[in-house]
Amino acid sequence: MHDRSSDVAHERSTLITFVLGLGAFLILFDVTAVVVAMPGIAGDLGFAIAGSAWVIDAYSLALTGALLASGALADRFGRRRAMLAGNVVFLLASIACGAATNGPLLLAARMLQGVGAAFLSTGAIALVAGAFPHQGQRARAFGTIGMISGVAMALGPTLGGLLAAWFGWRWIFYANIPFCLTLAFAVPRVVAETHQPGGGPLDPVGIVLLTLSLGFAIDALLRHDASPIVRAADLIASAATAIGFVRQQWRSRDPVLDPRVFAAPPMIGVATSLTSIQFGYWAVLVYLPLFLSTGLHVSMEVAGVALLAATLPMLLVPLLGGRFVTQWGWRRFFMIASGIIAAGDVLLVIAALSADAGLRGIATAAGMLTIGIGAALANPQLGSVALALAPPAQAGMASAMTMIVRQAGFAISIAALGATLATTDLTPAFAAPFVLAMFGAIAGVVAAAVLFPAAETGTMKSRVEQR
Repeated sequence: MHDRSSDVAHERSTLITFVLGLGAFLILFDVTAVVVAMPGIAGDLGFAIAGSAWVIDAYSLALTGALLASGALADRFGRRRAMLAGNVVFLLASIACGAATNGPLLLAARMLQGVGAAFLSTGAIALVAGAFPHQGQRARAFGTIGMISGVAMALGPTLGGLLAAWFGWRWIFYANIPFCLTLAFAVPRVVAETHQPGGGPLDPVGIVLLTLSLGFAIDALLRHDASPIVRAADLIASAATAIGFVRQQWRSRDPVLDPRVFAAPPMIGVATSLTSIQFGYWAVLVYLPLFLSTGLHVSMEVAGVALLAATLPMLLVPLLGGRFVTQWGWRRFFMIASGIIAAGDVLLVIAALSADAGLRGIATAAGMLTIGIGAALANPQLGSVALALAPPAQAGMASAMTMIVRQAGFAISIAALGATLATTDLTPAFAAPFVLAMFGAIAGVVAAAVLFPAAETGTMKSRVEQR
């Protein structure tokens, strides 16, 4: 006999998954869509290379810092309430981004967007865990949300380029409005509230120290016009606040990110690999539209479509990654994936240095496709490796760590590549950031070879638990 109640439950679980997945779509779409519009934003608001990088880094910096607070506040006051509050902030900030008349206003609105995104993301992830108490259901929900995230990453540059070309770059931000309104309507009606009595620790000192450390480092990398003394002072301040953050977390009775857990070599390998992908792939995406415009003389609209070569693998390849990591083991798998990204960056260096327009076009297309395949293999698997290696009681902390390292690495890598780009008017100038991206990817190969266990076994997990 057909069980009508099971059909209703299935339909409701699907609806919950897609509603929460819409939050993930928004956060990632707003990063990748802006990438293609950067030339138009820079032209309208008078940004130089450093200013253009700050448009993305302001978002990532605020998101990174707010992640440390959002989990504790969501636990304390309610995960649904946190998601809805983040959605409101994200909506208002998106409107402010679209209406910005100068650079400082846009950067301030982008930082506000980052804060909203942190609460939106943390609330959505926590609500998935509450809505699906059974492990199998939860895994399917996260898998579906991962696919939705892949759509945002894959189609963001293309849709952003089309919106910017047809209506202007401001509509990339205004396009968030209907999605935010949909979330505001659907979440209270579809998802039940959950919270943890007492909540987790709220760590304002840690938030300030981590944010200042990243901010000083980014400022040092992007301030081309500053004296060496000022930039050196920025770097010293960044190192000092980073050390202060680690010491503060080490001494805390209830740390947000426990250094003892993440000091294990495999976890250091995860963090290094996550950062490596930011250098070798994600930061490269930020500068590819400028390179396509200068080197191949294409429009913003065409650049957005061309970037599909680098982003579509995020939709098509991750399923293969899950199969290969089981067959090859972590060490071999991540060495190969990072090596593929490095090879793609080499092709982009060749494209930048080539005087032949035909060879430049072929090398560019091949390079974009190659870095896309490598990143699509490695990126989804690193989160699961972090969860597998962390002690069960620290699973939430491990998940937060991967999000923070991704955002922090993204912000730093964008600034670092931008620091090597002297001008956007000459095609060979792009060779320098692509070389740096290549070395970043090679660092991922070395980290996998030295720090990852050879096989996916429970042995290493047990060692980490004993630390």
